[in-house]
Amino acid sequence: MASEAKKTVYDFTVKDAKGQDVDLSKYKGKVLLIVNVASQCGFTNSNYPELTTLYQKYKDQGFEILAFPCNQFGGQEPGSNEQIQEFACTRFKAEYPVFSKVNVNGKEAEPLYKFLKSSKGGFLGDSIKWNFTKFLVNRDGEVVDRYAPTTSPLSIEKDIKKLLNVA
Repeated sequence: MASEAKKTVYDFTVKDAKGQDVDLSKYKGKVLLIVNVASQCGFTNSNYPELTTLYQKYKDQGFEILAFPCNQFGGQEPGSNEQIQEFACTRFKAEYPVFSKVNVNGKEAEPLYKFLKSSKGGFLGDSIKWNFTKFLVNRDGEVVDRYAPTTSPLSIEKDIKKLLNVA
């Protein structure tokens, strides 16, 4: 018998940087920005600080960023989970969760990413094209938007504010 289809982000379990299961239902009722990150990407130095800015500004209003390191684009995330944590948290003061390294494309893609892509295909089809592709998820766990790697986190602040219902 096939397992019931997953309908929201909250139906998934992912691994944290230490390999422990994290049930995404713990984020129920929050607005989420889910991002595939990399330490050595051309977008790293612009995205990480802006993500931190958004997080600082809205974390107390029900906003959470979920970062998933991925090494599928130009080998730009070669480090161990431990090294990635060190990089994100020390260099960029990331206080939001940086999970275990995942694949976002292909047969081995993290199930959460299969769901995100099927919910909001990109303009070049379903596959993730590069690091720092962003998915915006509403308080009901539904994917409401997908943003290209070139879209700066601060430029989507208005969409986050709308979902948080803050002026």
